Amino acid sequence: MFTPRKTAAALLCLALGATASYAANPDVGGAPMFTDKNIIENAVNSADHTTLVAAVKAAGLVDALMSDGPFTVFAPVNDAFAALPAGTVETLLQPENKDQLTKILTAHVVAGDISAQDIKAQAAGSSDGFVHLETLSGDALSAQVRGNNVFVFDENGNAAKITIADVDQSNGVIHVVNKVLLPK
Repeated sequence: MFTPRKTAAALLCLALGATASYAANPDVGGAPMFTDKNIIENAVNSADHTTLVAAVKAAGLVDALMSDGPFTVFAPVNDAFAALPAGTVETLLQPENKDQLTKILTAHVVAGDISAQDIKAQAAGSSDGFVHLETLSGDALSAQVRGNNVFVFDENGNAAKITIADVDQSNGVIHVVNKVLLPK
């Protein structure tokens, strides 16, 4: 039989359990990110990734990023897209530029589930201090640890800082970055 005290204790345990599982994943763009949802299901809720989501839709990559994966996505925030030269995003979103947009977006995605800790461990064990990654577009990214921060470099040498690491998804992981990574 449940007494008010037992009922309160049971509710407290449920709340703490829910908080503990929720706390494992950071909020992104003011929205909770759930480990039982895929990359797209979570990304559409982030206010910081509306440009990225619009670009993924325009490139026709929604189904791919909803598939089993696993994928590691370096997800640029809206401000990263806004920092591109004026008119770049608008031009890329036009249907005739779908191939170029797809190449740029898939240059932010690596096959596998690679945590920031994985990057740090691999960088520490590498001869040059970098982790070299091949993206789904076939382009190269390199990651390097500087202090407590992880930076990801595109083929042009431009660096994006991981600002929120290890946002676990049902089909991989998202690392939020502050720059758009561009293939050559």
